[in-house]
Amino acid sequence: MEYISLNNQVKMPLLGLGVYQIPDTECENVVLQAIDAGYRLIDTAQMYGNEAGVGRAVNKTSVPREELFITTKVWFSNAGEQRAKTSVEKSLQKMQLDYLDLVLVHQPFNDYYGTYRALEALHKEGKIRAIGVSNFYPDRLADLIAFNEIAPAVNQIELNPFFQRQHDQEFMQTHQVCPQAWSPFAEGKKEIFKHPVLQEVANKHHKSTAQVILRWITQRGISALFKSAKIERITQNAQIFDFHLDQEDLAKIATMDTAQSVFFDHRTPKGLEYLRKIPFNS
Repeated sequence: MEYISLNNQVKMPLLGLGVYQIPDTECENVVLQAIDAGYRLIDTAQMYGNEAGVGRAVNKTSVPREELFITTKVWFSNAGEQRAKTSVEKSLQKMQLDYLDLVLVHQPFNDYYGTYRALEALHKEGKIRAIGVSNFYPDRLADLIAFNEIAPAVNQIELNPFFQRQHDQEFMQTHQVCPQAWSPFAEGKKEIFKHPVLQEVANKHHKSTAQVILRWITQRGISALFKSAKIERITQNAQIFDFHLDQEDLAKIATMDTAQSVFFDHRTPKGLEYLRKIPFNS
């Protein structure tokens, strides 16, 4: 596994497993299998409803806690300084952990300033090793950096071959914020796994299209999170650091960029309306 150093010198794996939509009852086993396959970064969230399952796996595995990197995210219904702080402490209790490696503001909605101040306080208390945000476009990210004490270490964003976010990455790198890609496979939309460009590059390197996508992301210095409950795919997707995409490969993949979200724009009223309809039991 390869690692990247965050702006506070904490080392984070470049590749990790996301557990979105994996039921809590199944999550423990999936995470244990991923750890056995070599994964050290596990990404959950309060909204996913499976923090407890992640925690059970972390406490059951023989891999030392300090070798694992556990992320969770504060949902916007828990926004505000005191409410967010209480919610993170509740997340720690659910997972039966003494600390978290990374906690993110999940969405740029509601009182995310108060939420971020809560994360700063928890970081100073030693309960969080690094703090950051998710789904923040450059304007909101610049605002947060300018008016808070601790700069975000990570901004977790939608990033895939159809939405490549080159300018966003350049802005984040200027401010020492590590981009992290969620849904690198675009949830299979637009028949991404059968895309002729990706298939051509995959055949050239004797890899799967999924492996090519993950290598394309990590080769840019971006951390990638993918979701799977199948051990075969989890194992296969870990095998991406034994090949290198050349300039010809990168140029071909660059032609796939539409510069638009495959899902929805977090900056629009419709985006917020969609998110507010997601069931969440705090």
